Amino acid sequence: MKELVEHIARSLVNDPAAATVTETENEDGVSLLLKVAPEDMGKVIGKQGRIAKAIRIVLKAAGAREGRKVNLEIE
Repeated sequence: MKELVEHIARSLVNDPAAATVTETENEDGVSLLLKVAPEDMGKVIGKQGRIAKAIRIVLKAAGAREGRKVNLEIE
């Protein structure tokens, strides 16, 4: 999951080195925290959050394949 989010985020931003993902396992599933450079925040979130929603949909589908819940937060 972590690699998937990193790949998507790095392809969207101008500064791919600043895009980092932290993965935390908990009883509900997996929590991912995406950090990007402040100037790239709009590219990851998108207009009205559409890109962020699309990333979350892809993650939920990948998590369902493995039988786990996935939560993405963008910082």
